[in-house]
Amino acid sequence: MLRLKNIRKKHFLLLYFTLVLSVITQAQINANIQKEITYPDFIKAVAQNNIAYAAEKLNINIAEANIEKSKIIPDPEFTAGVFNNDQHKMKMGYGYNIGLDWTLELGGKRKARVDLAKSESELSIYILQDYFRNLRADATVQYLTAIHHEQLMKLQFNSYETMDELAKSNSLRAKLGTITAIDAKQSKLEAKSIWNEAIQSIGNWKGSLNSLNLLMGSKHAELTQIALVNFSTFDRSFYLDDLIVHALSNRADLLYALQNKDVSEKMIRLTKVNRVLDLGITTGVTRNAEARNDLAPSPAFTSANFGISIPLKFSNHRKGELKEAFYTAQQAGLQHQEIELQVQTEVKQAFYNYEATQKQLQQFNSGILDDAKAILTGKLYSYKRGDSSLLEVLHAQRTYIEVQQNYYEILFNNAHALVILEQSAGIWDILF
Repeated sequence: MLRLKNIRKKHFLLLYFTLVLSVITQAQINANIQKEITYPDFIKAVAQNNIAYAAEKLNINIAEANIEKSKIIPDPEFTAGVFNNDQHKMKMGYGYNIGLDWTLELGGKRKARVDLAKSESELSIYILQDYFRNLRADATVQYLTAIHHEQLMKLQFNSYETMDELAKSNSLRAKLGTITAIDAKQSKLEAKSIWNEAIQSIGNWKGSLNSLNLLMGSKHAELTQIALVNFSTFDRSFYLDDLIVHALSNRADLLYALQNKDVSEKMIRLTKVNRVLDLGITTGVTRNAEARNDLAPSPAFTSANFGISIPLKFSNHRKGELKEAFYTAQQAGLQHQEIELQVQTEVKQAFYNYEATQKQLQQFNSGILDDAKAILTGKLYSYKRGDSSLLEVLHAQRTYIEVQQNYYEILFNNAHALVILEQSAGIWDILF
């Protein structure tokens, strides 16, 4: 009777310790956690607050400012001077002169500059669109990663609870002499091992949540909690040829490459018109006071002048700048072809990856999870009746955990593959 009381006392202490441990663990999980955020709200926050994206947006303003700058025509130059010849023996008088110099651009230079600046402004728009295309996909993958890590964390803790209960039961059975002390120690060791993995899973989960704050431009120390989703929503049907056609028509980086060809052509146009001669126009007024000398006295007078200057562009014989613009245009054409090929390759690879993950999911939907769970439940029942060994139970437990982990991994890989496929095809209908 005394031995039974001691066993009950130890059992009570063990339950108390487990309860305390559970409270501590829950406190670790909930530490620094903010309110829950859904995926639509998360993507909206990324679009509005991501610092790197905000910096990219300024390129649009810079391009618009460059258009205004290209409209500037050469400023006139005002000149003025005075002279005094009265101090000379001839006393030729004193006076002043003022003038205005201006360069008249010919050949449509201003229009060519404006056209080039507008074409470059279109480039900045496509660059921003492509940046957000990649940012949105990266942010979505990171959100899915956080969900994946939370699933693994919960799996580890559920597995720990199962093994911990077995360890408690074995401890009592060992005291009663129904099983060996080795089995009790083995089950306790297994529970501690799973506990360590569960603790690590908390770190992985919180690390993924912290990455969400960076994407949202959040400076708060608190972590953002996410809403768990059903990964079955990441099921789509696509035709590869349709995806390729859509990508070639809508991918922002391909539109950028096409626009870059236009920029190169306008650069050639600007280079050519810059070789056209400009006219320098000069006009001015000179005022001379009365000359009061004995040999050649003269009254005060005012004279006006007008003239033009034509630069002698010997540099036009050197066509390095024109050749540079021409070869740059050729290069832009080849780069466009290269990106077309790259886009097709990316779409095909993403399609094949998504197709593979879909087939992997079908295997799990055929009952693998249920079988693994049934085997574990059966082994636990048989072990409690003495019909199975502890090693068989541990093997079934590890198999069940591994199958669950593989299932979560394939769910994540399928969702991730869908994100990459839609990113590569230039489409987006992901909402969960």
